[in-house]
Amino acid sequence: MNKTTKIAVLVSGGGTNLQALIDAEKRGELGAGKIGLVLASKPGVYALERAAQNGIDSIVLPRKEYADIAAYSKALADTLTAAGADLVVLAGFMTIFDEQVYEAFPNKILNVHPALIPSFCGKGFYGLHVHEAALEKGVKVSGATVHIVIPECDAGPIVLQRAVEVKQDDTPETLQRRIMEEAEWKILPEAVRLFCDGKIEVEGNKVYIK
Repeated sequence: MNKTTKIAVLVSGGGTNLQALIDAEKRGELGAGKIGLVLASKPGVYALERAAQNGIDSIVLPRKEYADIAAYSKALADTLTAAGADLVVLAGFMTIFDEQVYEAFPNKILNVHPALIPSFCGKGFYGLHVHEAALEKGVKVSGATVHIVIPECDAGPIVLQRAVEVKQDDTPETLQRRIMEEAEWKILPEAVRLFCDGKIEVEGNKVYIK
């Protein structure tokens, strides 16, 4: 019997990717993984409602209550460690943290980005900005990437990617929705399952799936 992998999901908003993970867990698609904690960077976000509806413990760690990134990062690392998290998933977590979190969870933080990294990623590329840039460039495919988080923004080893067609009449909003439905909500649970089942091996900047 596999040991259960306790997952902490970090959120800052509505929690659509959190919902995809909750639904996947209910279908038995997270392997040995179980969502044990939802941590929000601000109170009152809908993701907390999703946690409550599904009986998942939640904590609010408001960024504005901490003097700086270092103080916030320490609180974040301490909270996640105290909760016994084995895997940390960033699901629309819009708050920057420092090396204290990476050191506490080396190669154990996953993020989903709504583009095919290395395109349309890095500083400033979040939310609709990503899709606006993709449409401006005129790309024919975009998609989503799940990667391991390292201190450099969107630069960590890539776990999974999925391409999504860009249509001629797309707006940033329609493209965002299609990428969520066809890519993000599928590859994020899949990457989490691979991690929880011990199938991910990181060598340098590459992920090998066993």
